Amino acid sequence: MERRLVLWGPGSHSSACRGWRQGSRPTINTMLLGILVVLFFIPTADVTENKILVAQHPLLIVANQTATLVCNYTYNGTGKEFRASLHKGTDSSVEVCSFSWNATNIRNNSTKEFNCQGDHDKDKVIFNLWNMNANQTDIYFCKIEVMYPPPYVYNEKSNGTVIHVKETPTQIQESQSAIPLWILATVTGILALYSMLITAGFLNYWKSKKHMYHQSDYMNMTPRHPPYQKNKGYPSYAPTRDYTAYRSWQP
Repeated sequence: MERRLVLWGPGSHSSACRGWRQGSRPTINTMLLGILVVLFFIPTADVTENKILVAQHPLLIVANQTATLVCNYTYNGTGKEFRASLHKGTDSSVEVCSFSWNATNIRNNSTKEFNCQGDHDKDKVIFNLWNMNANQTDIYFCKIEVMYPPPYVYNEKSNGTVIHVKETPTQIQESQSAIPLWILATVTGILALYSMLITAGFLNYWKSKKHMYHQSDYMNMTPRHPPYQKNKGYPSYAPTRDYTAYRSWQP
C-alpha cells in the first residue's frame, strides 16, 4: 500500500484557503441577501396590516342644527376593541365626544358643550350632533384607535371636515313677531268694536232726544206784552171788567 506524505507549506496553505473561500463566497452572499430581503419585507407587512386610514367629507353644511358626520376608515389588522373620537379645531385640541366598542357593547361619552352620540358600522364611524349653533362652526377630525390587542395603533391626522352651522335669525324673528302682531290685531279689534258701540250709543241718544222734543205736549202759553201796553198799570193778560153785568141789581 502506497502512502503519500503531503507537506503543508506556505504556498500550499494559501492555495487551499483561496480555494475554500472561492467555493463558499456565493453561498454566503446568497444567505446575506435572503436575510436582508426578509428583514426588509417583514416590518413593511406588519405596518401595512396595522395601519388605519381615515377619509372624511371636506364640507358639511348644517341648516337645521343637526349634523351627521361620517368617517370612513380602512383597517386590515386583528383589533378587537376600538375607540373613536371627534376633535375640534385645526390643532384638534378640543375633544367633542368619543365612544368605544367591541364585539358585544358600545360606550358613549360626550362633553357638556356638545350634544353628540357615536355609532359604528362596517368600515365607518358615525357622529350625530344636534342643537348646534353658529359658534360651533369649525373643522372636525375623526380619530380611530385600536385599544386591544397590542400593538396600539391609531390613524394619522386626516384632512378633516369643516362643519358650517348656519344661523336661523329669520325663523326666530317670525316666531317672536307673531305674538305682537296677534296681540296688536286683537287690541285693534277690541278698540274698533268699542268705538262702534260708543258711536251707536251716541247716535241712539241723539235720535231719542230729538224725538222727545217733537212730541212734547207742553207749550209756553204765557202771552207777551204788546208794545203799546208796556206803560199801563195792569198786565196785558188781565181781562177788562164789564161793569154792565153789575147793574142788574140796581133799582
